[in-house]
Amino acid sequence: MTIGRMEKVEVFTSEGKGRGLKATKEFWAADVIFAERAYSAVVFDSFTQVVCHTCFKRQEKLQRCGQCKFAHYCDRTCQKDAWLNHKHECAAIKKHGKPPSENIRLAARIMWRIEREGTGLTEGCLVSVDDLQNHVDNFGEEEQKDLRVDVDSFLNFWPAQSQQFSMQYISHIFGVINCNAFTLSDQRGLQAVGVGIFPNLCLVNHDCWPNCTVIFNNGNHEAVKSMFHTQMRIELRALGKISEGEELTVSYVDFLNVSQERKKQLKKQYYFDCTCEHCEKGIKDDLFLAVKADPKPSQDVVKEVTQFSKETLEKIDKARSEGLYHEVVKLCRECLQKQEPVLADTNIHVLRILSIASEVLSYLQSFHEASDYAKRMVDGYMKLYHPNNAQLGMAVMRAGLTHWHAGLIEAGHGMICKAYAILLVTHGPTHPITKDLEAMRIQSEMELRMFRQNEFMYHKMREATLSNQKMQVMAEPNLETATPTFLKKP
Repeated sequence: MTIGRMEKVEVFTSEGKGRGLKATKEFWAADVIFAERAYSAVVFDSFTQVVCHTCFKRQEKLQRCGQCKFAHYCDRTCQKDAWLNHKHECAAIKKHGKPPSENIRLAARIMWRIEREGTGLTEGCLVSVDDLQNHVDNFGEEEQKDLRVDVDSFLNFWPAQSQQFSMQYISHIFGVINCNAFTLSDQRGLQAVGVGIFPNLCLVNHDCWPNCTVIFNNGNHEAVKSMFHTQMRIELRALGKISEGEELTVSYVDFLNVSQERKKQLKKQYYFDCTCEHCEKGIKDDLFLAVKADPKPSQDVVKEVTQFSKETLEKIDKARSEGLYHEVVKLCRECLQKQEPVLADTNIHVLRILSIASEVLSYLQSFHEASDYAKRMVDGYMKLYHPNNAQLGMAVMRAGLTHWHAGLIEAGHGMICKAYAILLVTHGPTHPITKDLEAMRIQSEMELRMFRQNEFMYHKMREATLSNQKMQVMAEPNLETATPTFLKKP
C-alpha cells in the first residue's frame, strides 16, 4: 500500500465546517481512500515498557535503548526506524534525568521535526502543522491552566542547543495536540496505547453517521526482506458507496447516545455545533429512549428507572475500578430486573448494562448467562449502529466468542461470521484482528459441521476437551476505550 499519495482526495471548503476533504473518484465499501504515517507519535506514559515505541505493538520482551533506558523496541528494525525521531529525545531525556509526560514528548517530537524540515508542507501532506486548528482561544479557565503547566514543563525539557520557539508557537503546538490528536491501538485493536498527529486525517470533518472509518494499522516487519515490510499508519476506509465529489466524513464520538448528548460532547471536546442530519432530525433518538409498549409505563416510572440506571452505572464504574467483578454482576442483575418491565432493549441505559454484564460474566467464565445478555445487546446494537460500524463488529465478535465458549455453536458461528463480514470492511483482510476472526470462523465452522452430524458426540468431545485443558480466560474487563478515538476539532 502506497503511503503519502493523496490523489484520490482534495481539500475544499465545506459549508458551515471550514476545510474538508472530498473524493475525486468513486469508492465502495472496504476501499482504502488513503493511508498516512504519523507526523509524530508517542506511547502513553503507562505503556512505555510494554509497547514498542516504533510500531506500537504490545510485546512480552522488548529491547531497551542503551542510552536513555526509556525507549523500548521490538527489535533492531524498529529501533533503526525510530532513530531519526528518537535521537534528540534520547539526549534530552538523559540530560533532563527522566522522561516527561506523553504530551510534552509529543510536542517535543513535533518541534524537532519542524526544526529538521521547516514549517512548510512535508511530502504527502495536504496541510502543514502550522495551519492546523489549535482552538486555544476557546479554552476555558481549566484548559488554560493545563496549557500553562504544559508550556512550563516543555521549556524545562527542551534543550538549549535546539531551535528556540516563541511561547505563542509552543502554545499553538499544544493546542494542535489537544484538538487534532488520534489515539493509537495495540496490534489487536483492543486497547489504546499511544497518541499521534496525522495532518491529512485532521482535514476529515465529523458526521454522526459517517461514510468512512479510521483504523490504525501497526505495520509488519516480519518479512525476511525489508522491501516487503509495511509501515505503521492509519487507513481511511469507505463504509459504503461514496460518489465522486462527495465529502468524506468520520465520527469523532461513539454514535450510541441521543443526539442532544452527542452534540453536547462535541461542543465540549471539539468546540463546534454538530449539524449532521442525525442530530438535526434526532434520528434514532426514539429508539435510544424507547420504553415497553404493552403495557406502556407512566412518565414518572420511566423517569425513576432511568435515574436508578444512571446511579447504578456510577456504582458499577467504582466497583470495576476496584476489581470487584462479582459486585458488578450483582448490580447489573438488579438494574436489569428493574429495567425489564419499563425500558425497551434498544434503550441506551439497558444496552450499557447488558454490555457490562456480558463482558464481566465472560471474564468470570459464566458463559451461559453472559451469552443471554450478549444476544440482547447485539440485537439492540443492530437496530442502532451503521451496518458497517467497527464498534458493532467488535461487539458482535465478543458476543460470538461468548456463545462459542458457552457451547452454543450455531449462534456463536453465526455471530462470528457476521462480525467477520463487518471487520473485512472496517479493518481489511490483513489486519491482525480480522485474521484472528477468520481463524475462529474456520474453527467454529468445523465444530458446527460436527455438531450437525452428531450432536451427542459433539458435546461428549467438547466435555472431554474442556476437562483436559484449562478454559481460556477472557481478557480482564477494563475502563479504557478499545477503539481509536479522535481528540480533535474541525
